[in-house]
Amino acid sequence: MGRAWGEMGTRVIHSLRARSRQDRVVAWVLRIALASVNVLTVLIAVGLLLKSMPILRTQSLGKLLLSSTWKPLQSQFGLLPFLSGTIATTVLAMLLAVPVCLLSAVYLAEYARSRVRNWIAPVIDLLAGIPSVVYGLWGVLVIVPAVRVLGKALGYSTTGYSLLAGATILGIMVAPIIISICTEVLRAVPTEARETALALGLTRWEVTRHVVLCSSRRGILAAVVLGFARAAGETMAVLMVVGNVPRVPSSLFAPAYPLPALIANNYGEMMSIPMYDSALMMAAFVLLVVVALFNLAARLALLRFARDEQ
Repeated sequence: MGRAWGEMGTRVIHSLRARSRQDRVVAWVLRIALASVNVLTVLIAVGLLLKSMPILRTQSLGKLLLSSTWKPLQSQFGLLPFLSGTIATTVLAMLLAVPVCLLSAVYLAEYARSRVRNWIAPVIDLLAGIPSVVYGLWGVLVIVPAVRVLGKALGYSTTGYSLLAGATILGIMVAPIIISICTEVLRAVPTEARETALALGLTRWEVTRHVVLCSSRRGILAAVVLGFARAAGETMAVLMVVGNVPRVPSSLFAPAYPLPALIANNYGEMMSIPMYDSALMMAAFVLLVVVALFNLAARLALLRFARDEQ
C-alpha cells in the first residue's frame, strides 16, 4: 500500500511539473504576442518618420505644423489646415456623439425592457458593420443638403460640404461602438449596488447617476477613446462630405481637409515626387502622433480614476 501511495505521489508530482511547464510556455507565447504588437507599432512610427526625413531636412517641424500654405509645386507644405481640420472634425464629432450615445446606453442598460433591448441591439450591430463609403454616399444625399439649408438659414453661404457635415457623419459612424461598449459596461455594475442604493431612498435616476455611472466611468472613457480613434482615422466618408479645401476652417459651415483625406487623395499620384511623398508621410506620422497623444491622455485619466477609487 505504501508503494501505491508512493507511485500516486510521483504521478502527482509529474503532473504538477507538466502543468508548470505548460504555464511557462503559455506565458512566453502571450509575452511574445504582446511584444509583437508593441514592436509593430514602433516599426510603423519609425517607418513613417524615416520616410519623412527628406522634408524635415529642408524645413523645420515648426514651419511644417504652423504654416497654412499648401502649394506642393512651390515646395510649400504647410500642414496646419489639415491638422486643424482633423482635430476640429474629430472633436466636434465626439461632442455630437458622446452625449447621445451615453444617454442611449443608459436607457438600454437601465430603463429598456429586454424585448426592446433585443430589438435594438441587432440594429446597432448593423450600423457598426455598414461600409464607410455607404455612410459617405448617404451623407452626400442627406447631410450635405441639410447642412446647406441650415447654413443659409443662419446667414452662412455654404455648399453643404463642410466641417459640420464631416463631423455629423463621423458622429453617426462612431455611435454604434460607443453605445455597445457603454451598454455592456453599465450592465456589468452589480445588481446589489443598485438595490442597496434604492433601499437607501434614492430614485432610479439618482441610482443611475451616482452609482452606475460613477462605477462605470473608466469603461465609458475607454469607449470614448475607441470612438475617437475610429473618428480620427476615418477617411472615405469624411472625404466625400467635408469639402477638401486646404484652409483652416473659419466656421462650422466652412470646408475642411483632414489628414486622412489628404493622404487618400494624393498619395498614389505623388509617389514619384520625393518631396511630396515625404510630406504625405509626414502627415501620416502627425496623424499617428495625434491619436497616440489622445490615447496617452486617456490612459493617464484612467490611472487617476484608479488611484481615486483606492
